[in-house]
Amino acid sequence: MAKKKSSAEKRHRKSEERRLRNKSAKSAVRTSVKKFVALAQKKDPGADAALKDMIKKLDTAAGKGIITKNSAARKKSRMQRYYNTVKAAQ
Repeated sequence: MAKKKSSAEKRHRKSEERRLRNKSAKSAVRTSVKKFVALAQKKDPGADAALKDMIKKLDTAAGKGIITKNSAARKKSRMQRYYNTVKAAQ
């Protein structure tokens, strides 16, 4: 526990800033996954670029510790497998 009220307030401020930054990054990852899945279902040629963008966002979030590295790897693996099945069905 903080010894002074001011240091406790600063910790609260800083944790709130980090929480909002992490929330934004997680939201960006989820949005990129949704965009990729929507393009892949339509068999749109832009799905390849969306997959690369999604992987980049996942790696960035994992590197910053916002999501775990295993979680990022699992999501990338699943989306790559999905992309391959959609591509093979064409």
